[in-house]
Amino acid sequence: MSESTTERLRVLTGDTPTGSLHLGHYVGSIENRLQMQEEYDCFFFVANWHALTTRADQTDDIRADTISIVKDWLACGIDPNKATLFVHSEVPAIAELTWYFSMLVGYGRLMKNPTVKDEIRVKGLGDEYSFGFLLYPIGQIADILAFRPAFVPVGEDQVPHIEMTREIARRFNQYYCKIDGSVPDEEHAQRGGVFPIPEARIGRVARLTGIDGKNKMSKSLGNAIHLSDTPKQVQKKCNKIFTGRGSMDDPPVLENNTILEYLDIFMPDKARAAELNEAYAASKIGDGDLKKEVGAAMNALLEPIREKRATISDDDVIDVLKDGCRKANAVAEQTLWKAKQAVRYDFFKREIVLG
Repeated sequence: MSESTTERLRVLTGDTPTGSLHLGHYVGSIENRLQMQEEYDCFFFVANWHALTTRADQTDDIRADTISIVKDWLACGIDPNKATLFVHSEVPAIAELTWYFSMLVGYGRLMKNPTVKDEIRVKGLGDEYSFGFLLYPIGQIADILAFRPAFVPVGEDQVPHIEMTREIARRFNQYYCKIDGSVPDEEHAQRGGVFPIPEARIGRVARLTGIDGKNKMSKSLGNAIHLSDTPKQVQKKCNKIFTGRGSMDDPPVLENNTILEYLDIFMPDKARAAELNEAYAASKIGDGDLKKEVGAAMNALLEPIREKRATISDDDVIDVLKDGCRKANAVAEQTLWKAKQAVRYDFFKREIVLG
Protein backbone atom coordinates (compact mmCIF):
# COMPACT_ATOMS: atom_id res chain seq x y z
CA MET A 1 0.00 0.00 0.00
CA SER A 2 1.21 3.54 -0.68
CA GLU A 3 1.92 6.05 2.10
CA SER A 4 -1.66 7.26 1.74
CA THR A 5 -4.80 5.86 0.21
CA THR A 6 -4.75 8.98 -1.98
CA GLU A 7 -2.15 11.58 -2.92
CA ARG A 8 -3.49 13.82 -0.16
CA LEU A 9 -1.72 14.49 3.13
CA ARG A 10 -2.95 12.38 6.04
CA VAL A 11 -4.82 13.58 9.13
CA LEU A 12 -5.35 11.57 12.34
CA THR A 13 -7.39 12.36 15.43
CA GLY A 14 -9.76 10.63 17.83
CA ASP A 15 -11.94 10.73 20.93
CA THR A 16 -11.90 8.78 24.17
CA PRO A 17 -15.32 7.16 24.78
CA THR A 18 -16.73 8.94 27.81
CA GLY A 19 -20.32 9.21 26.58
CA SER A 20 -21.97 11.44 24.02
CA LEU A 21 -19.82 14.19 22.55
CA HIS A 22 -20.58 17.75 23.55
CA LEU A 23 -20.42 21.21 22.03
CA GLY A 24 -16.82 21.64 23.13
CA HIS A 25 -15.89 18.68 20.94
CA TYR A 26 -17.95 20.09 18.09
CA VAL A 27 -16.38 23.56 17.88
CA GLY A 28 -12.96 22.35 19.02
CA SER A 29 -12.50 19.41 16.65
CA ILE A 30 -15.55 18.07 14.79
CA GLU A 31 -15.91 21.21 12.66
CA ASN A 32 -12.24 20.84 11.72
CA ARG A 33 -12.77 17.21 10.74
CA LEU A 34 -15.74 18.02 8.53
CA GLN A 35 -13.56 20.43 6.56
CA MET A 36 -10.51 18.20 6.52
CA GLN A 37 -12.31 15.11 5.20
CA GLU A 38 -12.85 17.06 1.99
CA GLU A 39 -9.16 17.89 1.56
CA TYR A 40 -7.11 15.22 3.34
CA ASP A 41 -6.77 11.47 3.81
CA CYS A 42 -8.47 11.36 7.22
CA PHE A 43 -8.35 8.68 9.92
CA PHE A 44 -10.67 9.19 12.92
CA PHE A 45 -10.63 6.70 15.79
CA VAL A 46 -12.32 5.88 19.09
CA ALA A 47 -9.64 5.54 21.78
CA ASN A 48 -11.38 2.81 23.78
CA TRP A 49 -8.11 1.47 25.23
CA HIS A 50 -7.53 4.84 26.89
CA ALA A 51 -10.93 4.74 28.59
CA LEU A 52 -9.65 1.81 30.67
CA THR A 53 -7.19 4.10 32.48
CA THR A 54 -9.93 5.35 34.82
CA ARG A 55 -12.84 2.97 34.04
CA ALA A 56 -11.33 -0.51 33.95
CA ASP A 57 -14.36 -1.87 35.81
CA GLN A 58 -16.88 -0.30 33.40
CA THR A 59 -16.21 -2.07 30.12
CA ASP A 60 -19.90 -2.44 29.24
CA ASP A 61 -20.27 1.33 29.52
CA ILE A 62 -17.11 1.92 27.48
CA ARG A 63 -18.47 -0.30 24.71
CA ALA A 64 -21.78 1.60 24.70
CA ASP A 65 -19.93 4.93 24.71
CA THR A 66 -17.80 3.77 21.77
CA ILE A 67 -20.93 3.14 19.72
CA SER A 68 -22.40 6.46 20.89
CA ILE A 69 -19.39 8.48 19.76
CA VAL A 70 -19.44 7.01 16.26
CA LYS A 71 -23.15 7.81 16.03
CA ASP A 72 -22.29 11.41 16.94
CA TRP A 73 -19.62 11.53 14.23
CA LEU A 74 -21.93 10.19 11.57
CA ALA A 75 -24.77 12.46 12.68
CA CYS A 76 -22.49 15.51 12.45
CA GLY A 77 -21.60 14.65 8.86
CA ILE A 78 -18.36 12.70 9.10
CA ASP A 79 -18.58 10.46 6.05
CA PRO A 80 -17.07 6.92 6.08
CA ASN A 81 -16.79 7.20 2.30
CA LYS A 82 -14.44 10.16 2.75
CA ALA A 83 -12.67 9.27 6.01
CA THR A 84 -11.58 6.07 7.74
CA LEU A 85 -13.39 5.50 11.06
CA PHE A 86 -12.04 2.83 13.40
CA VAL A 87 -11.72 1.67 17.00
CA HIS A 88 -8.10 1.41 18.07
CA SER A 89 -8.45 -1.74 20.19
CA GLU A 90 -8.83 -3.59 16.85
CA VAL A 91 -5.49 -2.27 15.52
CA PRO A 92 -2.77 -4.28 17.33
CA ALA A 93 0.11 -2.40 15.71
CA ILE A 94 -0.74 0.55 17.97
CA ALA A 95 -0.04 -1.53 21.09
CA GLU A 96 3.25 -2.79 19.66
CA LEU A 97 4.38 0.72 18.79
CA THR A 98 3.47 1.83 22.31
CA TRP A 99 6.08 -0.63 23.60
CA TYR A 100 8.82 0.72 21.34
CA PHE A 101 7.99 4.34 22.12
CA SER A 102 7.85 3.73 25.88
CA MET A 103 11.58 3.04 25.74
CA LEU A 104 12.19 6.56 24.46
CA VAL A 105 10.43 8.55 27.22
CA GLY A 106 11.67 9.07 30.77
CA TYR A 107 9.34 9.14 33.78
CA GLY A 108 10.32 12.72 34.57
CA ARG A 109 9.41 13.93 31.09
CA LEU A 110 6.10 12.09 31.26
CA MET A 111 5.12 13.74 34.55
CA LYS A 112 5.99 17.19 33.21
CA ASN A 113 3.18 16.88 30.67
CA PRO A 114 0.61 19.44 31.90
CA THR A 115 -2.28 17.43 30.47
CA VAL A 116 -1.31 14.42 32.59
CA LYS A 117 -1.06 16.56 35.72
CA ASP A 118 -4.40 18.23 34.95
CA GLU A 119 -6.14 14.88 34.52
CA ILE A 120 -4.77 13.66 37.85
CA ARG A 121 -6.02 16.86 39.50
CA VAL A 122 -9.42 17.14 37.79
CA LYS A 123 -10.25 13.46 38.30
CA GLY A 124 -9.06 13.55 41.92
CA LEU A 125 -6.73 10.60 41.42
CA GLY A 126 -4.02 11.73 43.85
CA ASP A 127 -1.52 8.86 43.93
CA GLU A 128 -4.21 6.27 43.20
CA TYR A 129 -3.78 5.63 39.49
CA SER A 130 -2.71 2.59 37.54
CA PHE A 131 0.47 2.06 35.60
CA GLY A 132 -1.81 2.05 32.56
CA PHE A 133 -2.72 5.65 33.32
CA LEU A 134 0.94 6.62 32.99
CA LEU A 135 1.27 4.52 29.83
CA TYR A 136 -1.72 6.30 28.28
CA PRO A 137 0.26 9.33 26.95
CA ILE A 138 2.65 6.93 25.23
CA GLY A 139 -0.34 5.12 23.78
CA GLN A 140 -1.56 8.44 22.41
CA ILE A 141 1.79 8.90 20.69
CA ALA A 142 1.40 5.45 19.11
CA ASP A 143 -2.18 6.28 18.08
CA ILE A 144 -0.83 9.19 16.08
CA LEU A 145 2.45 7.92 14.71
CA ALA A 146 0.98 4.57 13.62
CA PHE A 147 -0.67 6.52 10.80
CA ARG A 148 2.22 8.88 10.06
CA PRO A 149 -0.04 11.95 9.70
CA ALA A 150 0.93 15.45 8.69
CA PHE A 151 -1.71 17.07 10.92
CA VAL A 152 -3.55 16.23 14.15
CA PRO A 153 -6.72 18.27 14.83
CA VAL A 154 -7.00 18.69 18.62
CA GLY A 155 -8.30 20.96 21.32
CA GLU A 156 -5.94 23.36 23.06
CA ASP A 157 -5.53 21.04 26.07
CA GLN A 158 -4.11 18.28 23.86
CA VAL A 159 -1.26 20.34 22.39
CA PRO A 160 1.24 19.09 25.04
CA HIS A 161 0.53 15.52 23.88
CA ILE A 162 1.26 16.53 20.30
CA GLU A 163 4.54 18.11 21.40
CA MET A 164 5.53 14.86 23.14
CA THR A 165 4.61 13.01 19.94
CA ARG A 166 6.88 15.29 17.95
CA GLU A 167 9.72 14.67 20.42
CA ILE A 168 9.36 10.90 20.17
CA ALA A 169 9.13 10.95 16.37
CA ARG A 170 12.37 12.94 16.24
CA ARG A 171 14.07 10.66 18.77
CA PHE A 172 13.06 7.47 16.96
CA ASN A 173 14.29 8.85 13.65
CA GLN A 174 17.57 9.92 15.25
CA TYR A 175 18.16 6.63 17.13
CA TYR A 176 17.16 4.15 14.48
CA CYS A 177 17.18 5.97 11.14
CA LYS A 178 20.36 7.98 11.76
CA ILE A 179 18.65 11.32 11.13
CA ASP A 180 20.94 14.09 12.33
CA GLY A 181 19.56 16.25 15.12
CA SER A 182 20.03 19.37 12.99
CA VAL A 183 17.63 18.16 10.26
CA PRO A 184 14.48 20.36 10.15
CA ASP A 185 11.24 18.68 11.17
CA GLU A 186 9.73 18.98 7.72
CA GLU A 187 12.65 17.03 6.19
CA HIS A 188 12.68 13.96 8.46
CA ALA A 189 10.58 11.75 6.19
CA GLN A 190 12.45 12.82 3.04
CA ARG A 191 15.79 12.06 4.72
CA GLY A 192 14.75 8.50 5.55
CA GLY A 193 13.02 8.87 8.91
CA VAL A 194 10.18 6.44 9.55
CA PHE A 195 8.00 9.14 11.08
CA PRO A 196 7.09 12.59 9.78
CA ILE A 197 6.88 15.21 12.54
CA PRO A 198 3.13 15.95 12.83
CA GLU A 199 1.63 19.35 13.50
CA ALA A 200 -1.31 20.18 15.77
CA ARG A 201 -4.31 21.89 14.21
CA ILE A 202 -6.46 23.79 16.73
CA GLY A 203 -10.18 24.16 16.06
CA ARG A 204 -12.19 27.35 15.72
CA VAL A 205 -12.57 27.43 19.52
CA ALA A 206 -9.46 26.31 21.36
CA ARG A 207 -11.22 25.88 24.71
CA LEU A 208 -14.97 26.05 25.31
CA THR A 209 -15.95 26.97 28.85
CA GLY A 210 -18.56 24.77 30.52
CA ILE A 211 -21.89 26.02 31.85
CA ASP A 212 -20.29 26.38 35.30
CA GLY A 213 -18.38 29.36 33.89
CA LYS A 214 -15.07 28.08 35.27
CA ASN A 215 -13.77 24.86 33.76
CA LYS A 216 -13.44 23.54 30.25
CA MET A 217 -16.64 21.84 29.08
CA SER A 218 -16.44 18.22 30.19
CA LYS A 219 -18.86 15.37 30.80
CA SER A 220 -16.97 14.30 33.91
CA LEU A 221 -17.44 17.75 35.44
CA GLY A 222 -21.16 17.81 34.67
CA ASN A 223 -20.88 21.14 32.86
CA ALA A 224 -21.45 20.01 29.27
CA ILE A 225 -24.17 20.43 26.66
CA HIS A 226 -24.18 17.20 24.66
CA LEU A 227 -24.86 16.78 20.98
CA SER A 228 -27.55 14.25 21.89
CA ASP A 229 -29.34 16.49 24.43
CA THR A 230 -33.02 17.21 23.74
CA PRO A 231 -34.14 20.80 23.04
CA LYS A 232 -35.50 21.05 26.59
CA GLN A 233 -32.25 19.77 28.07
CA VAL A 234 -30.24 22.27 26.06
CA GLN A 235 -32.36 25.21 27.18
CA LYS A 236 -32.41 24.00 30.79
CA LYS A 237 -28.61 23.83 30.79
CA CYS A 238 -28.37 27.26 29.16
CA ASN A 239 -30.55 28.65 31.95
CA LYS A 240 -27.97 27.42 34.47
CA ILE A 241 -25.03 29.18 32.83
CA PHE A 242 -23.04 31.16 35.38
CA THR A 243 -22.69 34.78 34.25
CA GLY A 244 -20.67 36.21 37.15
CA ARG A 245 -23.43 38.33 38.70
CA GLY A 246 -23.93 38.22 42.44
CA SER A 247 -27.58 39.20 42.00
CA MET A 248 -29.83 40.45 39.22
CA ASP A 249 -29.50 43.98 40.64
CA ASP A 250 -25.78 43.98 39.85
CA PRO A 251 -24.56 45.39 36.50
CA PRO A 252 -23.78 42.84 33.77
CA VAL A 253 -20.35 41.22 33.85
CA LEU A 254 -18.73 41.78 30.45
CA GLU A 255 -15.40 40.03 30.96
CA ASN A 256 -15.12 36.24 31.15
CA ASN A 257 -18.88 35.86 30.94
CA THR A 258 -19.76 32.42 29.56
CA ILE A 259 -23.09 33.46 28.06
CA LEU A 260 -21.31 36.14 26.00
CA GLU A 261 -18.71 33.56 24.95
CA TYR A 262 -21.49 31.27 23.74
CA LEU A 263 -23.28 34.14 22.01
CA ASP A 264 -20.18 34.88 19.95
CA ILE A 265 -19.55 31.21 19.11
CA PHE A 266 -23.02 29.84 18.44
CA MET A 267 -25.06 32.75 17.08
CA PRO A 268 -24.75 32.41 13.28
CA ASP A 269 -26.17 35.89 12.64
CA LYS A 270 -23.24 38.08 13.70
CA ALA A 271 -25.23 41.28 13.33
CA ARG A 272 -27.81 39.89 15.74
CA ALA A 273 -25.06 38.81 18.12
CA ALA A 274 -23.59 42.32 18.10
CA GLU A 275 -27.03 43.82 18.71
CA LEU A 276 -27.65 41.54 21.69
CA ASN A 277 -24.18 42.17 23.06
CA GLU A 278 -24.72 45.92 22.95
CA ALA A 279 -28.17 45.71 24.55
CA TYR A 280 -26.83 43.46 27.31
CA ALA A 281 -23.92 45.80 28.07
CA ALA A 282 -26.41 48.69 28.37
CA SER A 283 -28.63 46.60 30.70
CA LYS A 284 -31.51 46.79 28.20
CA ILE A 285 -31.79 43.00 28.31
CA GLY A 286 -30.86 40.59 31.07
CA ASP A 287 -29.18 37.22 31.52
CA GLY A 288 -32.44 35.37 30.85
CA ASP A 289 -32.92 37.06 27.48
CA LEU A 290 -29.44 36.09 26.34
CA LYS A 291 -29.80 32.53 27.63
CA LYS A 292 -33.00 32.13 25.64
CA GLU A 293 -31.36 33.41 22.44
CA VAL A 294 -28.26 31.27 22.91
CA GLY A 295 -30.33 28.18 23.68
CA ALA A 296 -32.32 28.69 20.48
CA ALA A 297 -29.10 29.08 18.45
CA MET A 298 -27.64 25.90 19.95
CA ASN A 299 -30.81 23.96 19.24
CA ALA A 300 -30.83 25.20 15.64
CA LEU A 301 -27.31 23.79 15.27
CA LEU A 302 -28.13 20.51 17.00
CA GLU A 303 -31.55 19.70 15.52
CA PRO A 304 -30.31 18.20 12.21
CA ILE A 305 -27.65 16.28 14.17
CA ARG A 306 -30.30 14.85 16.50
CA GLU A 307 -32.55 13.91 13.58
CA LYS A 308 -29.79 12.09 11.71
CA ARG A 309 -28.52 10.37 14.86
CA ALA A 310 -31.95 8.83 15.44
CA THR A 311 -31.66 6.97 12.12
CA ILE A 312 -28.29 5.32 12.91
CA SER A 313 -28.38 1.84 14.45
CA ASP A 314 -25.72 0.03 16.46
CA ASP A 315 -25.33 -2.41 13.56
CA ASP A 316 -24.67 0.52 11.21
CA VAL A 317 -21.84 1.62 13.49
CA ILE A 318 -20.31 -1.87 13.66
CA ASP A 319 -20.35 -2.10 9.86
CA VAL A 320 -18.61 1.27 9.55
CA LEU A 321 -15.99 0.35 12.16
CA LYS A 322 -15.28 -3.06 10.67
CA ASP A 323 -14.64 -1.56 7.26
CA GLY A 324 -12.56 1.23 8.77
CA CYS A 325 -10.49 -1.18 10.85
CA ARG A 326 -9.51 -3.10 7.71
CA LYS A 327 -8.13 0.11 6.22
CA ALA A 328 -6.56 1.22 9.50
CA ASN A 329 -4.80 -2.11 10.00
CA ALA A 330 -3.35 -1.99 6.49
CA VAL A 331 -1.79 1.41 7.16
CA ALA A 332 -0.70 0.74 10.76
CA GLU A 333 0.88 -2.62 9.84
CA GLN A 334 2.86 -0.89 7.11
CA THR A 335 4.10 1.67 9.64
CA LEU A 336 4.97 -1.03 12.18
CA TRP A 337 6.95 -2.92 9.55
CA LYS A 338 8.93 0.22 8.72
CA ALA A 339 9.59 0.75 12.43
CA LYS A 340 10.68 -2.88 12.92
CA GLN A 341 13.03 -2.61 9.97
CA ALA A 342 14.58 0.49 11.52
CA VAL A 343 14.96 -1.22 14.93
CA ARG A 344 16.20 -4.42 13.23
CA TYR A 345 13.28 -6.47 14.59
CA ASP A 346 12.05 -7.31 11.09
CA PHE A 347 12.22 -11.12 11.30
CA PHE A 348 9.22 -11.71 9.03
CA LYS A 349 6.02 -9.99 7.91
CA ARG A 350 2.52 -10.83 9.06
CA GLU A 351 -1.02 -10.14 7.90
CA ILE A 352 -3.94 -9.00 10.06
CA VAL A 353 -7.24 -10.59 9.04
CA LEU A 354 -10.54 -9.47 10.59
CA GLY A 355 -13.28 -12.05 10.99
